[in-house]
Amino acid sequence: MTVTGTMDGEQVATREPALQDIRLIITASSLGTIFEWYDFFIYGTLVASGIIGRVFFPAGNELAQTLAAWAVFAVGFGFRPLGAVLFGYLGDRLGRKYTFLVTITLMGIATAGVGVIPSAASIGLVAPFLVITLRILQGLALGGEYGGAAIYVAEHSPPGKSGFYTSFIQASVAGGFILSLVVVLVTKFVLPKAVWAEWGWRFPFLFSLLLLAVSLWMRLKLSESPVFKAMKAAGETAKNPFVECFTYQGNLKRLFVALFGIAAGLTVIWYTAMFTVLSFLQTTMRVQETTAQLIVGAGALMGLGFFVLFGKLSDSVGRKTPIVLGYAMTLALLFPLFWVMGGAANPGLAHAAQRAPVVVSGPDCTYDPFVAKQTSECGHLLDYFSKKGITYTKARTPVTVITIGQVPVADMSDAGLDAALAKAGYKLDKVIPTPGNILLILLAILGLSALSGMTYGPVAALLAEMFPPRIRYSSMSIPYHIGTGYFGGFLPVIGQYIVAKTGDPYAGLWYTFAVVAMALVVTAFGLHESKPGTASAD
Repeated sequence: MTVTGTMDGEQVATREPALQDIRLIITASSLGTIFEWYDFFIYGTLVASGIIGRVFFPAGNELAQTLAAWAVFAVGFGFRPLGAVLFGYLGDRLGRKYTFLVTITLMGIATAGVGVIPSAASIGLVAPFLVITLRILQGLALGGEYGGAAIYVAEHSPPGKSGFYTSFIQASVAGGFILSLVVVLVTKFVLPKAVWAEWGWRFPFLFSLLLLAVSLWMRLKLSESPVFKAMKAAGETAKNPFVECFTYQGNLKRLFVALFGIAAGLTVIWYTAMFTVLSFLQTTMRVQETTAQLIVGAGALMGLGFFVLFGKLSDSVGRKTPIVLGYAMTLALLFPLFWVMGGAANPGLAHAAQRAPVVVSGPDCTYDPFVAKQTSECGHLLDYFSKKGITYTKARTPVTVITIGQVPVADMSDAGLDAALAKAGYKLDKVIPTPGNILLILLAILGLSALSGMTYGPVAALLAEMFPPRIRYSSMSIPYHIGTGYFGGFLPVIGQYIVAKTGDPYAGLWYTFAVVAMALVVTAFGLHESKPGTASAD
């Protein structure tokens, strides 16, 4: 069956694929997306557990190591827009299929490379340099992967089913995160603890070579997108997709809305629901590492259905409605959901913070989380409490003073502070929440997953519909990866920095709140939708 559709004045004829064909298309594209995001996320999963900072970054300050590791995590995201430009150009000029074959190959090799880099203790600063180089290659590869897979599925979708079919690509992004947690947990379970800490953590990186082989085998079975083949046969492919991306009539506004209204908002919600939650449980709430990973992995797995649900729903109600509603609900529920998680994850720590608040005061409480040694006595104390994950407030006094529950602390050495915290009821050992509290945490994660599904599920179809076919790969990839690369990629390090500076474990959420508020305004007023399946920035 041949279907003729119009996109921004360009008429493109496509053949509706048979059910067997569309299953292969979705399976191969989704598996490749899962594997590619696994490769990208395995780094973040191990940063959250402290391994990456300890192994690859010179010793001196544990918090600085973690922040540096998150900063390198952000570097990969920072190069995604360049990958979007490069591979978007190739995808619009040479085709969708072969472009994302190249991207997944590059990603698999770069990920495996991280697994063989010697530690900083062995080769010094060469170690973080090599990690940064490989993260850059990962960022370039990912810049071309998502757009290629999403467009490939969208251009095979029959009318009225694009949201449903492409939602599997959206769910696959979360699938990559879940797979990274599963591989880490299985490897930790199989290997002795000492072996895992010494070299076993490298296996999840090397595992990407197997995933690469499976993905290439699946994707080589696919044929080129029918939309691209039709354009190529008619001689209508773009001569310079990158230039046309910015000169095509009306496209600048589409790019603006796609970047600041769509990509930025959905990304910070999803990364907050996954990476911020994992780091929050493991570090701030001091939940035992494996327990935190199991909880977040289970919550993410149970939440996958929301991506498909809202993708399918968008075929009926339109793409804009669930996204705008999801943004508004995120602003209302973000902090309450984290408060629920914090209270359930470590009730003793939460109660101690309420019953015996910590106040640090002094003439100079300047604090820089990135340096190995603070310049003032007050700064040293703030560094101590930040590393412990203790909530504190600051005040200005002529001399440096600490009160815990309004009781001054005489001995301000680390040992003295440990004793004072213990006396005030602060239990700083790693904890395992009760079954009832684990259920509360899971419900909170499911709430965040639902918000992410509302805003992320319909997006692949939305972005494919917003842009004309001849420049679709470039136009979709560039704003998406700038939004996800910069607004999302820098979320962990910015959030951690805000928490470290303020002493408030929830303060980092204000970054997510601000970006989502911006995205809500841009999407509500900039995205026009006349009927389901048609969207544009007017």
